[in-house]
Amino acid sequence: MDENSVEKPLLLGRRGADGVKKTKTPLFVTWVKRALKFVIWVVFIAWAAFIFLLPAQFVNQGFQKCIQLTSGTVFGITGSIFMVLSGPVLVIAFLSIAYLIISGEEELHERKASTKPRFRLWTFPVLVDGPFGVVSATELIGIVLFVVYVIWAVYAYTTQILSELSQLQLTLKQKSCLILEFLGLRFGSIGLYCLAFLFLPVARGSVLLRLIDIPFEHATRYHVWLGHLTMMLFTLHGLFYIIAWTIEGDLLQEILEWKDIGVANLAGVISLLAGLLMWVTSLHPVRKHKFELFFYTHQLFVIFVVFLALHVGDFIFSMAAGGIFLFILDRFLRFCQSRRTVDIISAKCLPCGTVELILSKPRNLRYNALSFVFLQVRGLSWLQWHPFSVSSSPLDGKYHLSILIKVLGEWTEKLRGNILNSSEAELHLQPQKKITASVEGPYGHELPYHLMYENLILVAGGIGISPFLAILSDILHRIRDRKPCLPRNLLIVWAVKRSNEIPLLFDINMESICPFFSDKLNLDIRIYVTRESQPPLEEGNVHEAIMNSSHSPVSVSDRCSMSVLVGTGNNIWSGLYVISSTLGFVILIYLLDIFYINPFGISSWWYKGLLFIICMLASVFIFGGLVIGLWHLWERRIAAREACEDDKMTVEKIQHNETVAHKDSCQQYLANSTSTYYGSRPEFNEIFGDISEKWGSVDVGVIVCGPPTLQSSVAKEIRSQNIRRQRHHPIFHFNSHSFDL
Repeated sequence: MDENSVEKPLLLGRRGADGVKKTKTPLFVTWVKRALKFVIWVVFIAWAAFIFLLPAQFVNQGFQKCIQLTSGTVFGITGSIFMVLSGPVLVIAFLSIAYLIISGEEELHERKASTKPRFRLWTFPVLVDGPFGVVSATELIGIVLFVVYVIWAVYAYTTQILSELSQLQLTLKQKSCLILEFLGLRFGSIGLYCLAFLFLPVARGSVLLRLIDIPFEHATRYHVWLGHLTMMLFTLHGLFYIIAWTIEGDLLQEILEWKDIGVANLAGVISLLAGLLMWVTSLHPVRKHKFELFFYTHQLFVIFVVFLALHVGDFIFSMAAGGIFLFILDRFLRFCQSRRTVDIISAKCLPCGTVELILSKPRNLRYNALSFVFLQVRGLSWLQWHPFSVSSSPLDGKYHLSILIKVLGEWTEKLRGNILNSSEAELHLQPQKKITASVEGPYGHELPYHLMYENLILVAGGIGISPFLAILSDILHRIRDRKPCLPRNLLIVWAVKRSNEIPLLFDINMESICPFFSDKLNLDIRIYVTRESQPPLEEGNVHEAIMNSSHSPVSVSDRCSMSVLVGTGNNIWSGLYVISSTLGFVILIYLLDIFYINPFGISSWWYKGLLFIICMLASVFIFGGLVIGLWHLWERRIAAREACEDDKMTVEKIQHNETVAHKDSCQQYLANSTSTYYGSRPEFNEIFGDISEKWGSVDVGVIVCGPPTLQSSVAKEIRSQNIRRQRHHPIFHFNSHSFDL
């Protein structure tokens, strides 16, 4: 296709050549957003700098003096430590809520194609091989900062203890034990500061992740990295104490000790053992081959956190309580959302070993083409949840979303078996068992970044094509509806093992979505079939080999849809949930101190740690639960009103039963824009080199969805192209959309 035939991208001009309206953000709103972002950065930098400098003796001593001044107040030392070390996280969360409410969807509308390509630290891959996988420049800076902090803290604490011991007259044995116990204590405190960050990445709908637009599937990597670092520090903490107690000859007595005033050693041993079991089973070989073992043992985090609070008491535990509290908020909201049973409107078994599910959702549940959901089918397992990318655009329909599932393991085999059995029952006119599921999500990027690039390359491996089907459909819908959409050059590179997977691309009837889209979009599809040297004879009939199990169409009001109780849902309700739970926690702690702890002289460290945990949970259940209840009632009212309106109209069809003639037209166009290579793999050096010459000096977004080897190959080529780039060549931006636990 001639590149000059393509119109300018659909930018939001005031009213551009494409007739797209521009909504200009009021100046006041812009300044408020900038002010909020500035305050957020100030709070975060101050908090991180304080933690970084805390090992310095003068900072530590000043902090100790400050918190001692509050020992006689209502909240006491615990309140001071919580306010300084955990409070900033909650303050940032509050400010983030305000920012997201004010922003709405304006940021997407305000994005424009840059006139000159620019390097971005976040999308420039620096490390592409090794234990960390593909690491961007920004991520590498974060890793270096954590490593520098640990080294600096260990150095500062070691010099401190050596300086103090030089002034004491002690035997070698006594000095050795003191050094070991002091360093063990300090390794534990460093581990607590890392623990303050550990739970933040795994709060799936966290307002913090939404603020910086890091989706959960990316954030899990940071949780893994922090988990290794935290458990290494806690293991050294326990090991140093065990060695010291062994030298002193009191190992068993010390391990079994449970003090009222001071640290409860036995509780710490239980917490450490739970942590070690989670750590060992989370190593990559175990996760890959024994995922269920990893999943079930990771539920020991409850034991780990509770006994950690019993081990150190309330005031030490409060150092890391902020991140844990946000995680509890997310976990409870997920629990409430997943209680609803969702109708599977349609289920198909495709001949390539893939299952397509279409789930019912309410109209006001928002998601984008890069979202994913967690799915549980209770007929298969009450405990297993599996993440899947959505394969539909939010513009495909108001009341459904679809996912594609590759049949690979035991759970997916059972799912396909249930669908086939249901289909057989339908063919023999027997009662058909209804297939339902529980759903958490959708989660993902706050902004659909596939719409931020005028030039886009999508690289998929196998079932990794699923989110790209959603992206392609989304772009076509936006072109048709004249909505904000930058892409005008789109290259899809797809590597599959067998040619029977190719028909997945034909599920999108592009001409029916956007007639004459070829005038606005340069589309190039390159398919590489790696395990076949030539096309099979029956390739043309692959579309017909579909086993379908679907329930009779019902009105919108009769469907049981996904719940909107999700952290990525309504900003106002989710914000009220976080704020009310936090205020409830402060109120419960205040009431506990006034009416129980102070009057009765409660001083036991482990008991106060337990009460602290109970207050955290109770505030979420009581105060947060009240908001969730109101949110649920609001959802039902809105859903009923929308369903009533739409039931008066023709119920939306989602089965995609287009005519054969239209399918032939669509397939003909796809055949013209698709190149299929048998018996070969994509040569990214040639592909990116060709693109560099064709597209010129522009920003090119590259999104990869596939196995780690595919991500590494693409990232390596992007790094190479960017490093040796000439002025008239593009800058490639690496983005991963792979969920790899």
